[in-house]
Amino acid sequence: MKEVKAFVHRGRVSDIVHALEQAGYQHLSVIDVKGLLRAVSSQEQTYSVELGERVTKEVKLEVVCEDERTAQAVQLIRQHGRTGQKVAGWVYVSNIDEWFPIEGHVDME
Repeated sequence: MKEVKAFVHRGRVSDIVHALEQAGYQHLSVIDVKGLLRAVSSQEQTYSVELGERVTKEVKLEVVCEDERTAQAVQLIRQHGRTGQKVAGWVYVSNIDEWFPIEGHVDME
């Protein structure tokens, strides 16, 4: 199993998620973050008192998939995450050594 993690512009995440869902990816997480990507517009930026500089409102997207589906997930994220900038985000791939379901049923014995 692999975890594909991407940091993308907020305005592109909807297209990315829809493309991944249409391709059958089910294990997706979307988290709002602040980062240092170059903003597409001033609306994406805010000032971070903690960092002492402007930050961009970004989204961290996490996809867990089988090894053989990793390349397709990366391709879909890169294709649908484009903004017209030279670099519009980053995609990282990590191995998942183990995974365990959280069971929904609880015995009350």
